[in-house]
Amino acid sequence: MPHALLLHGRAGIGKYDFSRIFSQALLCSNRRSQGNACGECSSCNWFNDNNHPDFQLLSPEQEAESDEEVPVSKKTKKKTQISVAQIRNLSGFLSMTSHRSNGMRVVLIHPAEALNLASANALLKMLEEPATGVVFILVAQQLQRLLPTIISRCQKISMPIPNESQALAWLGEQGIQNAKQQLAYLEGSPIKVFNEQLQFTLLTEIWRMLALGRNLEPNIAAPIFIASSVETGVIAVQKWLYDLVAMRLGKQTRYHVQFASTLQVLAEKVNLSRLFDLQRKTDALRKLALHPLNHELQIENLLLEYTHIFQS
Repeated sequence: MPHALLLHGRAGIGKYDFSRIFSQALLCSNRRSQGNACGECSSCNWFNDNNHPDFQLLSPEQEAESDEEVPVSKKTKKKTQISVAQIRNLSGFLSMTSHRSNGMRVVLIHPAEALNLASANALLKMLEEPATGVVFILVAQQLQRLLPTIISRCQKISMPIPNESQALAWLGEQGIQNAKQQLAYLEGSPIKVFNEQLQFTLLTEIWRMLALGRNLEPNIAAPIFIASSVETGVIAVQKWLYDLVAMRLGKQTRYHVQFASTLQVLAEKVNLSRLFDLQRKTDALRKLALHPLNHELQIENLLLEYTHIFQS
């Protein structure tokens, strides 16, 4: 085993689930012949109870608010970064020996992109001088956000996307309706499809409005586009425009299989130059999706321009 593994691949394909199953197998004292955990030994029981002494999971924490008057139930906010303090707190864990005489210890970091510059540099020192018997497992979907020096200290393993038949079979077992269309929209990520069923109810209404073309009413549509989140609405427009360009250029739809005929009709009426301009503006707006702007007005203006790309 290398001292550090970097599992990377598209979001929603099961990298984190795999990393936990793999971690349990590494710590299992009675592994099966094919290498997977037995699920019955004391080590597996500890792992399943989330209190294995030889396993550490690092992910963004919940951070307490400083205002003491805020009710206890509302005193946490979601952190987006793994702090340098979390990495430094590993020192004690790394200095200890395994609780089993011939065992190893595992540090799982998910998502690795959540490391900020300080925490990444602190981790780098640990990777450069690895402790005996310790395996670091980093899980990432955006390698470009990791320090090159972190990447160079790990053995990279590209996690494959399940093929369509595998993904559809699994989604069918979960009782997902319209799985083929949803899988196309989320670029082959079955776990994202499963986790975002509520979002698809909203997206169905968004797609219905985009299908109206120049007849869409921006002031009515804008609140619906940002009902879930601004980013969701902007991405919906991005993907719709992508398929509109594809149909205009005589290619196949990528994201909206069920709207192929509608997109074909719209593509015949579109001004390609205006369409490309709108794509660029939509890309720019997505970068601002998390900024404190007047989002409804921004989306309304975007949708107004959308109605203008179609020739009467």
